[in-house]
Amino acid sequence: MDPQVFVRLSIGSLGLRIPPTALKNVPEGIQAPSSLCSCEFRLRGFPVQTTSIPFILSPESAPDLHSIASSFYLEKSDVKALLAPRCFNKSHACLEVFVFITRQTPHCEFRNKKQRIGTFKLPVGPEWAEGKPVVLHNGWIGVEKNKKKCGKLGAELHLKVKLDPDPRYVFQFEDETTLNPQIVLLEGTIKQPIFSCKFSRDRRASQLDPMNSYWSSFSGGGGTEQEKSERRERKGWKVMIHDLSGSAVAAAFISTPFVPSTGCDRVLRSNPGAWMIVRPDPYGLDSWQPWGKLEAWRESGARDNICCRFNLHSEGQVGGSCLLVSEMFIRADKGGEFFIDSDRPTPNGTPVPSPHSSGDFAAIGPSIAGGFVMNCRVQGERKSSKPLVQLATRHVRCVEDAAIFMALAAAVDLSIEACRPFERKARRKSRDSLII
Repeated sequence: MDPQVFVRLSIGSLGLRIPPTALKNVPEGIQAPSSLCSCEFRLRGFPVQTTSIPFILSPESAPDLHSIASSFYLEKSDVKALLAPRCFNKSHACLEVFVFITRQTPHCEFRNKKQRIGTFKLPVGPEWAEGKPVVLHNGWIGVEKNKKKCGKLGAELHLKVKLDPDPRYVFQFEDETTLNPQIVLLEGTIKQPIFSCKFSRDRRASQLDPMNSYWSSFSGGGGTEQEKSERRERKGWKVMIHDLSGSAVAAAFISTPFVPSTGCDRVLRSNPGAWMIVRPDPYGLDSWQPWGKLEAWRESGARDNICCRFNLHSEGQVGGSCLLVSEMFIRADKGGEFFIDSDRPTPNGTPVPSPHSSGDFAAIGPSIAGGFVMNCRVQGERKSSKPLVQLATRHVRCVEDAAIFMALAAAVDLSIEACRPFERKARRKSRDSLII
């Protein structure tokens, strides 16, 4: 398998210091120890990222030299676009860092005002396209608009900006997950078949299925008609991932049915549905071991969102401790992105710990200390979804390592459908019956 070229631009080691002489020029209501300081990172063609900055209150103090505040991931085409000057501007794009301080007004929170105190710009250069690790900036830099007004040094920002190669494998489901698609590896314009995906809804698994006993212990026995069952609960869904030889190398199945909460037609946070993600047990013939658990539910609000929360099982034990590695929202109507990345904040602000050992991920070695692991793009409900999956090459030592992430991606995609309000299907059937 050949990976595609990606570059990771990371910004970290943030700190802000304002010398006492400069505090006299700071607007009233802003005091370094009690004010809120934040940064906005802007790079042309990418969403704006925001994070807080700690104040450095004494010369003896120093920022956390190993912290990562923000990351941008660039494909080869992204770097090429940034290096190309615009029509009316001969210069290349810049990484822009805007520094803000929020004025604290006692007893009047609604009057708090965010004020920009300075900017740092780092031009995009040819070294961005070389694919080698390089530190673009590391240290203190003056950011105040008038940096040396009257010979006095103003506010200073500490940051470390670094480029690192971040090659990835890119996989594509060639059709909807429910239609048993092939999964191909994208290598430029070449599509290389790697896996096949088999979806089923029937709870009455075949006796010849080696996964039957394991699956049944979670899903329970079947017997009722599927259509009638799914009017009140969605269960018995299963996805098998096979390699090119036809061997099952990963699977995902509903372990907790998706059912509407009492008094409504939605799957809510208080009672989420869940998928078990499993892989073959290397020490047992025709046996499986748990890898992770994906919970999903529907958040109500101005915009309906599907929340997906993924936990890894410790040492492959269902009853053992779990590690939360991702929790985020996906738009129910438009779809979105599910990712595992300890250096990238999730949309709902959930802190994601860094993996440190092979017990955290099946394919992670002990030398790996976090960063990007995977992302998966899916479409919204009632839309044809062909999940696109990216995997960091350092987490894939063999084809089987990639298969387990394909099972997770399939579960994320199917969760959009599993979390649809139950009354919609009933109403649609009623309308159809009236038309008939």
